[in-house]
Amino acid sequence: MATNSRNPETVVLHAGYRSDPATTAVAVPIYQTTSFQFNSPEHAANLFALKELGNIYTRIMNPTTAVLEERVAQLEGGVAALALASGQAASMFAVQNIAQAGDNLVSSTDLYGGTWNLFANTMKQMGIECRFVDPSDPENFRRATDARTRCYYAETLPNPKLNVFPIAEVAKIGRELGVPLIMDNTAAPILCRPLDHGAAIVMHSTTKWIGGHGTSIGGIVVDGGNFDWEKHAARFPLLNQPDPSYHGAVWTQAVKPLGPIAYIIKMRVTLLRDIGAPMAPFNAFLFIQGLETLPLRLRQHCSNAVRVAEYLSKHPKVARVIFPGLMTGEAKRRADAALKGGYGALVGAELKGGRDAGRAFIANLKMFYHVANIGDARSLAIHPATTTHSQLTPDEQKQTGVTDGYVRLSIGIEHPDDIIADLDQALASV
Repeated sequence: MATNSRNPETVVLHAGYRSDPATTAVAVPIYQTTSFQFNSPEHAANLFALKELGNIYTRIMNPTTAVLEERVAQLEGGVAALALASGQAASMFAVQNIAQAGDNLVSSTDLYGGTWNLFANTMKQMGIECRFVDPSDPENFRRATDARTRCYYAETLPNPKLNVFPIAEVAKIGRELGVPLIMDNTAAPILCRPLDHGAAIVMHSTTKWIGGHGTSIGGIVVDGGNFDWEKHAARFPLLNQPDPSYHGAVWTQAVKPLGPIAYIIKMRVTLLRDIGAPMAPFNAFLFIQGLETLPLRLRQHCSNAVRVAEYLSKHPKVARVIFPGLMTGEAKRRADAALKGGYGALVGAELKGGRDAGRAFIANLKMFYHVANIGDARSLAIHPATTTHSQLTPDEQKQTGVTDGYVRLSIGIEHPDDIIADLDQALASV
């Protein structure tokens, strides 16, 4: 590590890299290569046998990507990370790394629509069951757990419901039962470090705030190094029994000399090797550029979001505003416990005119972009019921927080007066 700092402003600029050893270049080079020269037959054999770590093939690792992995791992307080081709790949790998046919996971109902579909349908076809539970009562996770439960899964700041997840409470239940909590921290980088609250694994869609400019698709999984996989060997056979895909390696034993990284090493050398969903080196380079300004951008995102939420809460055509900073009771307590420095950049608004009002509002926005993404520097808007969550049944939409009149706003870093002016003119047309 080039820095041991815990301050995100320093970490995003200095962690994992100082200069290129060959050229002394200060900017991280793009290693646009498929393969890497081995020093000798012995060196090659040692790399493949995991006797030493190094570059083999860009499908498995790459020096550009490695810098991104180190920076995000340090930013989250983890021990190692693995960059992947998309956030969806990160969600899938995070679970599939420890679950197989016949196993199950327990997931919060408060999810992005794409993740719901992944868990409810695609992973079901692989024989992995997802049990969705309401996170308003953390004990629902305990009640849904059995001997074949391999993990809990949730979003820190759920998109689009925006009720902050009770990380510490569910993580505590999981650790009592030997079940790790996997947190999707996409919407709350820097604002929250789920590992500090007891989570075992963190993932991001780097496509969103980490990238910040809407140029690249990517994902990343961070291993907290804080879960004892050996202690719960019966629950995690994929980490504690010989792996036939890697000469019978027992991952909790094989990588002990390298540190508590059995989970992430297995993901790299089996799932990534076999399924092949690596992040492209050029995308990793772009995410590094985005990461360097994330702390600055996030401050403006959060500040603007507060202004927008307050404006919408007073508008006569808005029935309800969904924003952590305006919530009350237990929802507000959870938000304040988990989020530090802001309530995020997502704002939801339920319009009084229902579906027709939601569609008309979106159609009349001029500065906001109508796109399926979130987390760009520019402001974005969408009507989830007819787009991102349209494959869900009406009941599933309701569980995730989507109603006919709900519009989701990802507030950018433009001047807040201009953001509000665009919202105002669009609402006037509804």
